[in-house]
Amino acid sequence: MHPEEYRKLAARDQVHWFYRGKRAIALRWIQSYAKLHARDLLLDCGFGVGTWLVEMAGRCRVVGIDDHPDSIAIGSAQVMAKGGAVLCAEVNRIPLADGTVAVVTLMDVLEHLDEDIAALHEAVRVARSGGIILVIVPAFPSLWSDWDVSLHHRRRYERATLLAKLNQTNADILRCTFINSLAFPAIAAIRWLRNVLPSPGIRQRAEDKVPFEILNRALYHAFVQPALWPWFQPPFGVSLLAILRKRD
Repeated sequence: MHPEEYRKLAARDQVHWFYRGKRAIALRWIQSYAKLHARDLLLDCGFGVGTWLVEMAGRCRVVGIDDHPDSIAIGSAQVMAKGGAVLCAEVNRIPLADGTVAVVTLMDVLEHLDEDIAALHEAVRVARSGGIILVIVPAFPSLWSDWDVSLHHRRRYERATLLAKLNQTNADILRCTFINSLAFPAIAAIRWLRNVLPSPGIRQRAEDKVPFEILNRALYHAFVQPALWPWFQPPFGVSLLAILRKRD
């Protein structure tokens, strides 16, 4: 990502409905499939500004990897203050031994990589037998916008495309579903308008704004609650959530 995007993320990561919601969804689904103990290790690939690792540090041991100096500079202090560790490394070359990690998370990471399949193989490699790998990626190439450009995305994913890549790993797919579905029509309309209308110049993207409190809370619940229903398999959403279990 561009260095400015890390500074923006640090300013809103703990309050914006999308980032808070994404972490809440990840935690609930991890708890559904894994019982973490204090000595278990959670690895976050592409840890950004470190908020997820800080929140998980009270539940298990945590380590994050990222190869961007701004991520290391912004996130490392708060992660290490909670007893976690950070490593400057590429996601497709994780400097950990085989089978050592209880849970691996790749939240909005694969879309940044040229070799996303290599990163998936690495995540599965370091996971222990029966370990959980949680993946979140942006969905629908048709939603491509200046937001993706600013974040240096390589792609957005169709569900079938993501499934095809996940199936190449040594892991069983437990779940692969769209999330952030209720907001999909509004977000699709906003991004379509941004793509077809001329820009008035420098502007603040809607994604960078933290809505006023009542709306922020409402959007949070609209994002999180449907994503936690096991039976809910919407045909569309702004993101895709996948959960894998490493085979024995």
